[in-house]
Amino acid sequence: MRTAAARVRLSLLPIVQCAVGAGLAWFIAHKVIGHPQPFFAPMAAMISIGVSFGARLRRAVELIAGVSVGIGIGDLFVSYFGTGVWQISLLVIFAMCAAVFLDGGPVITMQAASSAVLVATLIPPHSGASHFRIVDALVGGMVGIVVVAAIPLHPVRRARQQAADILGVMGKALTDAADGLLEHDADKIKAALEAVRGTQTRLDTLRSTLAGGREISRISPLYWNSRARLERIQDTADPIDNAVRNTRVLLRRALSLVRDDEVLNPSLTLEVEQLGKAVEVVREMVLADPGEQPDAAEATRVLRTVAKGATKDMVEGAGISAHVVFAQIRSILVDLMQVCGMRRLSSIALLPPTVPNPYVTPID
Repeated sequence: MRTAAARVRLSLLPIVQCAVGAGLAWFIAHKVIGHPQPFFAPMAAMISIGVSFGARLRRAVELIAGVSVGIGIGDLFVSYFGTGVWQISLLVIFAMCAAVFLDGGPVITMQAASSAVLVATLIPPHSGASHFRIVDALVGGMVGIVVVAAIPLHPVRRARQQAADILGVMGKALTDAADGLLEHDADKIKAALEAVRGTQTRLDTLRSTLAGGREISRISPLYWNSRARLERIQDTADPIDNAVRNTRVLLRRALSLVRDDEVLNPSLTLEVEQLGKAVEVVREMVLADPGEQPDAAEATRVLRTVAKGATKDMVEGAGISAHVVFAQIRSILVDLMQVCGMRRLSSIALLPPTVPNPYVTPID
């Protein structure tokens, strides 16, 4: 019930946007334009807004284009071939092929097909009613954009929370894996691995949210000043994705390490645990408002402390799985430093060397 209630809370503002948009689109199409039954105008507004947070401008454009393509092809086709089983099937093929040729997006494709079918089954060709549907699509799409701009979702807050949630899962998985290594508990490591694997949909949602945030920051004057903060969060998306992927590799090899009874230096287990705690600091940094602690400098300091311990002596004489875990710890540290705003090469330079530099003569 708590999870369900949380889903409703997160979607409440988009639901309100859809409700306002549907009512406003119907009013404009019916009272202002004079369409007697503007059933598609509120539908178009809801489709262009949607409950998901992202690509709304694209949805509105696809919707209007799809309706226009479907009605145009439907009118022309039915005028020559009439209606019937094979005509409807062939009409859908033509309409969807034309939509895919123009764009390929799911909204334009389905709207083209459904509009063509409506012309073939319910709306007589050249009756004028089909053109009302184009007007409805235009009204609904434009109303959707206006409502999103007038009652906007915060373009930064949701993306920041989603990024923090992903880091929270990742940090807990690493600390649980450290416990599993210490206790030689394969089940605990396997559960941590499954939890991290489950973040892929969250990563996809984060990217969609960032795309929606960019739209909001462009069309809503209320959030024009949020563009810089949104760009900073945008810059963290790829490093967070890479960190999650590297964590999955680390956990898989940690699982193999336990199952194969490899010899393990206790310092490697401690390093995994410290990395998990450092991820939690980065998570808190992502959630912190400007001026609050921990900031990027503090999170970087914690990561550098962990990086100093990632030395090659902890895997001397160890098996292949331990070496992979060691390598992934270093990779994750580089990814997280990039989340904190550092460049990749600068992050790599902070790691202890793993092989002697051939251009430096050792001093006795």
